[in-house]
Formats: sequence, C-alpha cells, structure tokens
Amino acid sequence: MAVPADSRLAVLTEADEGRLATRLERLWATAPGIVGWLSTVDHKEIGKRYIVTAMLFLIAGGIEALVMRVQLAGPDQHLLTPEQYNMLFTMHGASLIFWYASPVLSGFSNYLWPLLLGSRDMAFPRLNALSYWIYLFSGLMLYAGFAVGIAPNTGWFDYVPAASRAFSPGPGIDLYAMALILLGISTTVGAINFIVTFLRTRAPGMSLNRVPILIWSTLTASAGNLLAVPAVSLAFFLLWLDRRFGTHFYDVPAGGHPLLWQHLFWMFGHPWVYAIVLPAMGMVSDALPVFCSRPLVGYTIVALATVLTMVLGFGVWVHHMFATGLPMLGMSFFSAASFVIVIPSAVAVFAWIATIAIGRPRLTVPFLYFASFIVMFVIGGVSGFMTASVPVDWQLTDTYFIVAHIHYVLIGINVFPVLGGLTFWFPKMTGRLLDERLGRYAFWLIFAGFNIAFLPMHLTGLYGMPRRIYTYGPHFGWETLNLVSTVGAFILAIGIGVFFVNILRSLRRGMPAGSNPWNAPTLEWSVSSPPPPYNFVVIPTVASRHPLWEQELDETEHRSVIRTGPALDEGRETLATTPVDADPDLVLKMPEDSLAPLLLALALTAIFVGLLASAWWSAATAAAAGLLIVFAWLWPRRSLAQVAEVSHG
Repeated sequence: MAVPADSRLAVLTEADEGRLATRLERLWATAPGIVGWLSTVDHKEIGKRYIVTAMLFLIAGGIEALVMRVQLAGPDQHLLTPEQYNMLFTMHGASLIFWYASPVLSGFSNYLWPLLLGSRDMAFPRLNALSYWIYLFSGLMLYAGFAVGIAPNTGWFDYVPAASRAFSPGPGIDLYAMALILLGISTTVGAINFIVTFLRTRAPGMSLNRVPILIWSTLTASAGNLLAVPAVSLAFFLLWLDRRFGTHFYDVPAGGHPLLWQHLFWMFGHPWVYAIVLPAMGMVSDALPVFCSRPLVGYTIVALATVLTMVLGFGVWVHHMFATGLPMLGMSFFSAASFVIVIPSAVAVFAWIATIAIGRPRLTVPFLYFASFIVMFVIGGVSGFMTASVPVDWQLTDTYFIVAHIHYVLIGINVFPVLGGLTFWFPKMTGRLLDERLGRYAFWLIFAGFNIAFLPMHLTGLYGMPRRIYTYGPHFGWETLNLVSTVGAFILAIGIGVFFVNILRSLRRGMPAGSNPWNAPTLEWSVSSPPPPYNFVVIPTVASRHPLWEQELDETEHRSVIRTGPALDEGRETLATTPVDADPDLVLKMPEDSLAPLLLALALTAIFVGLLASAWWSAATAAAAGLLIVFAWLWPRRSLAQVAEVSHG
C-alpha cells in the first residue's frame, strides 16, 4: 500500500535521530525464536541465507569434483563405476551452475541492494523470502534423490535422447526436471523483485546515472532471467511429458526432434552464463576502485556495456550447437555474434585495468581476488573467443579444452569475485574484519590450485581427451596432465577450506570493523556494521555517484544528505521514487514478517513431489493448500475506510 510522499516529507534533525532509531528498531526487528527466524522478511537475513546455502552447494559440488579427479588421476582407475561417475558429474555440474553460481550472487544483491539504493527493504519483502525458500527446497529435492541413489545421470545439460525414458528409465531425470522447474520459479520471482526495487525504491536524487554498477549488472541479469528461464522450464516440462505420458516432443521416430531440446536449453543456457557473470563483474566494478582510491574509469560505458552484453547474449545460443549439423549460413551468423560479444566485455576489462593503472592500489586480500579475477576473465574470454570460430569449435567441442573454458568462466569469473566480495563486505555483514594473513594464505592456495587444476586441461583437450569419460587407457598420453589437474584440485580445495576457517574464526575473534573500514564511497558504508534492521534512520538524499567521497572528489557543489530526511516511522515504511530521476513519489507501507512465504514454498514443493510420484490427489491437495495460502497472503489487513483515512489524512 502507498500514500502520497508529499504528506510525509517531514525533515528530522540530528537531535531526533536517537528517538527515531529506537522506534524503528521496534518496528523492523525480527521476533526472537524459531518462529521469527522462519517468518523474517529482512532482506539482509535472506541475503545471508542465500550466500550460506549456495556455499553449501559449492562445497557439495567441490567434493563431487574431488572424487572424480581421484578417478581420473591415472589410467584404468576403478574407484567409480560408469553409472556412479555419470551421477557425480551430473550433480557436480548442476550444483555449481544452477544451485551455486546464480543464487550466491542473488545473496549478495539481496543483502546489498536496499543498502546501496538508500532504501529500507526490497520492493516485495515477502516475495523475497518466498524466492529463497523455493530455492532451498528445490536443492533439497535434488539432493534427496542423490542420497537414495536416483540422481540424474545424463549431465547437467540433460541432452535427449540420452535423457529419454528408453535410455534413462529411472526417476533421476524426472527428479532433475521437477527440481529445475521449481528453481526457475524462484529465479523468476527474485528477478521481478529486483527489477521493481530498482525502478521504485532508489533514494531521492539517485538518478540512473548515479546508480552503482552492481545495481546495473544485477538488474541486467534479472531482466535476462525473466526472458531466459521460461525456455529451460518449458524444455524440462516437455521432457517430463515425454517421459511420463508418452508424448513425442523429442522422440525422433514419432516426429519429434532432439535439436528442439538443444535450442530451448541453450536459449536459456547462454544468457544464464551472463546472469552468473555480470553481477560478479558489477561487484568488481564497485569494490576494486575502493582499493585504488579513485572512481571507476569509464562508468557510463561500463554500464552500457553491461546491458549490451546481455542483449547480445540472447543472440549466440547456437554457439553451443556448431557440431549438430545446422546450415552453414545460420552458423555464420551466430559465429559473428559470438565474436562481437567480446567487445563489451573488453570494455569492462580495460576500465578495470585503467582504474588500477591511474589509481593508488592497496594490495589487500580483496584487491588480490579482484585483480586475479581480471586475469581469469581474460583467459576464460580468450578460450571462449576461440570456440566462436566454427572450424575451431569442431575440433575443440566435447574435449577437455571446453571443460577448462567453462571452469575459468564459472570459477575464475564467479568464485574469485565472490570470495573477494565476501572479504570486502564481511565487515559490513558481521561488524568484524577477516584475518589478513590467513586471507592471503587462502588466496594464494586458491589461485595456485585453480590454475594448476584447470590450465593444463586446455592441453589435455588439445591432446584429444573427450569430456564425460570415466576412465582412459595408459596409451593416450593423458596421465601426467590428469595427475597435475588432480593435485591442483586438492590444492584449490585446501585453499577454500582455509578461507572458510578464516570466516569461522573471524566471526568469533575478528577485529571490530567500524562502519567504513575500507573508506568506501557508497551508501551501505554510511550505516553501522552490521546494519540495523531498518537500514537507515532517515532515507538519504543522493547528489553524486560517490556519496561518501564527495569532499575528496569535489565533483559537484551539491552534497548528499545522509543524516536528515523523511521521517517514515508510522509502521514499516520506505520511500518510493520515480523510475528515472528518483524524485520522491510515494510512501510505501511494507509488510510485516510472515510464515506465508515458507508455507507457500512448502505447498509448491509438495505439488512437484506429487507430480514426480504420480500422486495426483496429493498434488491437487497441495495446490488447493497453496491457493488458500495465497488468499491469506493477499487478504487486506486494513479496511477501505482506513486506507482512505491514511491517504487523505
């Protein structure tokens, strides 16, 4: 519910700040106990849950990778059977690509967006909680199948006809289909929330040219997800229909076509790559300049390049299908598009390098992660650029060269910024600093282990080792390279372990951070560490891109106002602003904590479990329960007379 902003724009003085903070604490604080923990809609709590859950999936996927690397460390190993290996590499890929890479970035964005935007919460706090619970239950559904030995076994890409019932008769593929469709609902709900939050809850004065790059990148990824996720959800739904009811969407003898699967999957898959890369690039674009003591070089072109990358990303999905026998004219178009998409990425790389070159870099642990990310970005980008050429792709496709490329993209371009971002924003989230010395040990182990593990895979692929094989003979000449990769994988795992030890240790004994230990310029560093439940005592007014650096930069005669502003304390409230210029528009009444998101997520999960088990009455009952929960969720809490009184009073 909203009321006109003009009726509530009373300006507070600093003398009122303590009284208002106490009142806001009562209004916004989560209730203690298990019920409060389950019902909270605080974006900061939800963001932390996303990050922790995604890290657990990272650990699970990493353990699966280590087992596979032991299997491949030498020729003719028998640690795993072919079926076990197929399940492991499918779960490894699904865990890291779907249940880690994008959700961990959603966690950062959930935590940081209202703080960066000068708001008290996301636009739809309960949808935010719903998105997390659905994400959690989808992952638990997938791993419940893995625990009882019915995991999917055809790879995270799930190609047909291998994924058809004739070749994969068990329930693992159906389980994967249902879990991924459920995850797609979570992603879609979250994307809508991010887009509306961007359009309507920026602080007054935060016009489009003053928005942090992290906001632009997550917004772009969210818009891409809204368009891309329906394609993969449709692909898996049609596959489930083929497997469960005998339809023939992908059945060649009955007139279906396997390439329909690949088109639908990669129409989603390639934009998804940018959805799990662009927010990480945004984190680097905002945090790297802090350690260079100067603003990002080329803000405007970096923001435009971010949007252009996603736009072009929707025109290159056939890049993954050059070996399927498509017409040469079509492949030429998509090859050209795959070359062109390098340009906006190069713009960002040059902007980061220029920022370092003309700044005064401080070699802190976050800076090391962000700087090494640039190296990984270039290596992963160059190997991807090579496969944009159709003849080169024909030679490299389905070899370990592609395995190397995808790991530089997913780990080098995602995990390194994530670890740097955790180090950078850990003081804001917890009020404590990570140990610098232990952080350096972790970084160098991770950096060395990563490159020892995956750089040789380029050569392994050039020597002809195919992807997805569970063993190999001693006469191929791959033994040494595979052993080196296995050693590197374990060094990488040790480094990740040291990183987590640093986190756990610092949570207890880390040095107090203060509100702004890095001397960073954006709004989240203007509040205490960790932030209070309401974020800002008053809604700030922004006059530049760097509100906390305005004195040093002196770019404009105007100054941002942090300590005085609208008194929004009649219940949970935040300020809505206009989409372009961020002028005050409305006062938004924000919802209270509620168990409805959790209950609705449970109902949705029960529907999918019922469909999976062919328990139609159970699915129908869960659907009816879900509708009742939605009615309870949307039932108005105030009468029309009360709304009119607030609106005109």
